Amino acid sequence: MKTQNEPQPHSLNLKNFSGAFQYSPQALKLVWLTSKPLTIAFAVATLIAGFLPAAIAILGQYIVDSVVLAANLHQQGNTDVTEPQNTALFWVVLEAILVIVLAAVQRGISVCQSLLRAQLGEKVNVMILEKALTLSLTQFEDSEFYDKLTRARREASVRPLALINKLFGLMQNAISLVSYAVILWQFSFWALLVLFIGSFPVFISEAKFSGEAFRLFRWRAPETRQRLYLETLLGREDSAKEVKVFNLGPRLLNRYQAIFDKIYLEDKKLTIRRDTWGWLLGLLGSIAFYAVYIWIALAAIYGTISLGEMTMYLLVFKQGQSAVSASLTAISGMYEDNLYLSNLFEYLDQPVDSDHGTATFGKTPGDGVRFNNVSFTYPNAKFATLKNINLHIKPGQKLAIVGENGSGKTTLIKLLTNLYQPTEGVITLDGTPLSSWEPSALHQRFSVIFQDFMRYQFLVGENLGAGNVARFDDEQAWVRAAEKGLADKFINNLQNGYHTQLGKWFKDGQELSGGQWQKIALSRVFIKPEADILILDEPTSAMDAKAEAEIFSQFKSHTENRIAIFISHRFSTVRTADHILVVDNGEIIEQGSHEELLAKNNTYAHLFKLQAEGYQ
Repeated sequence: MKTQNEPQPHSLNLKNFSGAFQYSPQALKLVWLTSKPLTIAFAVATLIAGFLPAAIAILGQYIVDSVVLAANLHQQGNTDVTEPQNTALFWVVLEAILVIVLAAVQRGISVCQSLLRAQLGEKVNVMILEKALTLSLTQFEDSEFYDKLTRARREASVRPLALINKLFGLMQNAISLVSYAVILWQFSFWALLVLFIGSFPVFISEAKFSGEAFRLFRWRAPETRQRLYLETLLGREDSAKEVKVFNLGPRLLNRYQAIFDKIYLEDKKLTIRRDTWGWLLGLLGSIAFYAVYIWIALAAIYGTISLGEMTMYLLVFKQGQSAVSASLTAISGMYEDNLYLSNLFEYLDQPVDSDHGTATFGKTPGDGVRFNNVSFTYPNAKFATLKNINLHIKPGQKLAIVGENGSGKTTLIKLLTNLYQPTEGVITLDGTPLSSWEPSALHQRFSVIFQDFMRYQFLVGENLGAGNVARFDDEQAWVRAAEKGLADKFINNLQNGYHTQLGKWFKDGQELSGGQWQKIALSRVFIKPEADILILDEPTSAMDAKAEAEIFSQFKSHTENRIAIFISHRFSTVRTADHILVVDNGEIIEQGSHEELLAKNNTYAHLFKLQAEGYQ
């Protein structure tokens, strides 16, 4: 699926081809930083492996010529062939030693590659995740950003090493080619020219199709995410209930397979064209080799060169042709790797808001929270989600926010917690704009439970500790928080108490009810005693009325001197607040205490009476 912002595919021209190698230095630096000793060992082994094949080819000539000399002397009736025989054996032993060294060096290269692959894969994945920690919530909510993340994670962890392997392989082949060129030059300059020209057609073909393959890869990110999402729906326990009850399985599986069929058809066409042209153009290289083969054989027949030289030249030409082909393939592969690496570095270069403040306390301590003419519009949205919000929340105040779904309640909370930045206006905490606060100091002031809170597949205690990383492993803090959140009763009845594995992803995991999960989430709010602003977004939607009443009674008793903000559709809860906001279509249309709003007999009073009638 091609978008307007999607870059055009790389066409094979000199400018684009040379420009595609811009990420090679960054990849080399990345490998170097991953492991300097392994990179050095890899480079040294590559250099040795580059020189040895030519040396082995020369020794092959010496062996053949020594054997031919000994055989001729023997045929001439000369019984003393000890010297040429010993010479031949010496060259054979020396060649055997070099072959053994070459095999060891190649094994060393393989070891370096394997170890670097593991370390580099981990490093790149960590870099991708570290970058994710610096991005804003709005970036995560952008589909194009997710395409970049998907592309970066799919192949970026293996491409840097693949590029370095090809680069070092290119160095090795270049060294070998220089050696081969020196040897072939002694036979004929034209043989050397044929060696290089015969391999270029395949190289051009590979480079062209590498660009086309990258284009398909890049444009497929949305389809790839769709397949991953469908895999999640079909293979996870939290979606299995609806998939089975609604009989969605066959339809989702058909959609999953349809996406594959579309991708496979594109790959099939590309693969057939790529391999067909590769085979046809590869014939030119084979024709070139056998033409030179005949030429060298005729030279040996007519006595221009010796049998040993013929053996050496044929071996050198064959190995040289392989080296040229491998070098050009490596260059083509580096071109392709650079294209894919653009995904990684494009993601890592994603702009982040680095202009964080440094304030650790407000200019006016005790002033609380103020919204001053705050509006917010989502990226690419036509209309504002929040409009001209003016609000002052004082320390110790209990604020309830009510309104229809989609009215902007949760967006207001995300602005308050600095997950979003206002499009207009400013939000202050103790007289200092949120943008001027140091992020960790600001987040320390808040304790939040969102409507879509996370159900971590961790231990019970770790689920509580997730609300405060400083007390993530503090078992005493777990217990205190669970008591305040009224989760301690059912936790103590679990098989392993606070050390019970939750969820079904891991062995011996235990699933909780919706209400129990909400008590776990509520308890997270209390594990950060230093937080003076507590925010609950639909905290009791899965609880019964009795449990809800207990929760809010407990909640009020532990938040006497703190700001408490909660969103709820239950007016039995809302009426306990000191101040109530009624939000509609992104605007505050009413505010006041429960009694004041009932007296106005407007939207709040109407909603309250409707809900009250349901209990009569």
